[in-house]
Amino acid sequence: MLKVETDPGSGFCGGVIRAISRAEQYLSTGETLYSLGAIVHNEAELARLGERGLVTVSSPSDVPVGASMLIRAHGEPPSTYVAAMERSLTVIDCTCPVVLRLQGRIREAYSRLHSGGNHGTVVIFGRVGHAEVLGLLGQTGGNAVVVENASMLSEALSSGMIDVSQPAEIFSQTTKSPSEYAQICSQLRAVVPSLVVHDTICAQVASRHSSLATFARAHDVVIFVAGKSSSNGKVLSDLCRRENPRTYIVGGPSEIDPSWFAGASTVGVCGATSTPQWLLEQVAGAIAAL
Repeated sequence: MLKVETDPGSGFCGGVIRAISRAEQYLSTGETLYSLGAIVHNEAELARLGERGLVTVSSPSDVPVGASMLIRAHGEPPSTYVAAMERSLTVIDCTCPVVLRLQGRIREAYSRLHSGGNHGTVVIFGRVGHAEVLGLLGQTGGNAVVVENASMLSEALSSGMIDVSQPAEIFSQTTKSPSEYAQICSQLRAVVPSLVVHDTICAQVASRHSSLATFARAHDVVIFVAGKSSSNGKVLSDLCRRENPRTYIVGGPSEIDPSWFAGASTVGVCGATSTPQWLLEQVAGAIAAL
């Protein structure tokens, strides 16, 4: 019989809990609420909230004039608030406090790097096109350099996008891997000795890396539950797979393959910061019933 354990550290992070709680509070009035982008990168949770009246839109222009629009935990660039004001929208701002502080720090750095005749560079380590990164990029008017990996950083350096004769400051998307960020910082510091490195990975996310690695090693098989579009899910599931090759990613109970557990006695169920606790429990229950 399989012994199934759910990782106690998995499930929604504080920022997502706050956003969903505020959305549910508003929806309890019976009014329709428009979410600018998916409130959480998890299809099952989006379906649940959609049944309660949450409508996901891609632009403020998709929201009826005078209606209410939620800004999710990822945050938005300043242009979004201008567009919302032009349509007389009531903004329910659920930007994660950690992301909000990071936006402010990037604005300050950009101003600092472009004062007194300087033309320094703000570098953002993050996924190109990710909602949080777009919000961060907007704090500089689109004038920061975003890099996803070492090869992108090399290209930015060789093309002159990053002027090594000028000062530079680097920040990370809050949900990235601490070890990958350290490598990027080391690579950039080799050519920009005066580089200022900002520690901007969410502490809750950072602590999960070490605890999740231990969790993955402690089980014969790991089932990682995440939405297909979850950036954090990709980072953490890759970590699990490095620690335990028998790691499988599912979106829900229907995707479980019994053959995965051949010869196993222990199974660990874990997930991304965008994975709801109720879904983790459903997956764990389905495995226990095999």
